[in-house]
This record gives sequence, structure tokens and C-alpha cells, in this order.
Amino acid sequence: MANTYNQIYIHLVFAVKYRDAAIDKSWRDRLYQYTIALVEARGHKVYAIGGMYDHIHILVSLAPKQAISELVMEVKRATTLWIKEKGLVRCRFAWQEGFGAFSYGKSQVDNVVKYIMNQEQHHGKHTFREEYEAFLKTFGVEYDERYTFKPLEDN
Repeated sequence: MANTYNQIYIHLVFAVKYRDAAIDKSWRDRLYQYTIALVEARGHKVYAIGGMYDHIHILVSLAPKQAISELVMEVKRATTLWIKEKGLVRCRFAWQEGFGAFSYGKSQVDNVVKYIMNQEQHHGKHTFREEYEAFLKTFGVEYDERYTFKPLEDN
């Protein structure tokens, strides 16, 4: 898009369905590299990617030609297929429905990158649920716990 300029930094967060411990350390970096390639092939720039066994964080500079929800849907679909094709999990792998998307300014990018890259240390102190609820509260996002943290027995 000629003469379209933007600076949109979005911190995406999404979880494995039921927050299962499905993302193993042995192949996590390959998942991240594959995800970066997917996102950047769509014209966006990834500044950081990280997470834990049950969720993923991506800081992306979003190009204006694609909606956030469309990007996340494509990433979830493609990574799910990739995980299945590679035979990386013994069980059925799926991402939880929905995602978090939080915007930041340029002056905040370095801190967000550090936060994402330091997930293992961070989660030594806080659960994913505590982390995610803190994001929602900090950004003033109204949410319904029944859908955000849906336990296995409700499905």
C-alpha cells in the first residue's frame, strides 16, 4: 500500500488448549523459528517470541494489510499442522480458542522483548493464569473467567 506508514507493536499471547504441557523444550525453538517465518512471510516483523510448555508470546510490528485476528488464526492453524506433521506430540495438539493482543509504544519495545525472552524465570514465580489476568487488568480488558480459563471438564 503506497503511502501507508505505521508503527504498531502488538504483544500476542495464546495458549495450548486446556493449557496442556504440550510444547516440549526439545522442539520449542524449532516451533518459534517456524512461527517467525510464518509471521514475516505475511509482511510483519517479529521482535521477540517465547513462552512455556503451555503458551506462547510474540511481539510483532503489525503491517496494516492484515487484521490481528486473521494473523493469529493463520499462525495457529499452520503451527498445529506443523506439529502434527512432524509428530512432535503423542496426543492431539490444539491451541485454545481466542488470544490476547496488547499494544505498546516504541519506547516500550525493549522491555517487552526482555519480558518475552525471560519467560522461564518469570514463570518460576507466576502461573500463566496469573500472568494473563495481570495483562487483562493492566490493559483494562473486561473478560469472563468462564471462557478465558476453561477447564477440561467443561468441554
